[in-house]
Amino acid sequence: MSTPNALSAPAVDPAALHALDNQLSKRYIDLDPQGYFLIYLDAEQGLICAKHFTNIINDKGLACDPETGQPLPVRGPVERVPTRLYTGRTAKEMCIAIFEDPDHPCPIGYLDHAAYLGREFARAEQALIAGDPYVQD
Repeated sequence: MSTPNALSAPAVDPAALHALDNQLSKRYIDLDPQGYFLIYLDAEQGLICAKHFTNIINDKGLACDPETGQPLPVRGPVERVPTRLYTGRTAKEMCIAIFEDPDHPCPIGYLDHAAYLGREFARAEQALIAGDPYVQD
């Protein structure tokens, strides 16, 4: 009987992890009434960027434009002015800018939204380092 090597990595099935992640992405979540972020890369400047937009949540749970009351489109261009643009070189720098700025209140109302942003900023950082495209989940 062989003893497991403490330095060997556990068996990981990337396809199974990808399937699990896709399944979890389809679950219902309450939208944050404090707003939402559109995350993208400025690869030329070496930056992760996140535009914050305000919204209201209607009685059906849809994010709506606070000025018009109309539901926001899920796909396609957004013709709204962000309340703030955050930039950083790493996921950690992005989180510090959003969560720890003493001059601006944190624009996040739900912990699951905060966790989602942390995951997305980590993905964006990995894409930036690798020179890969980034698409927000």
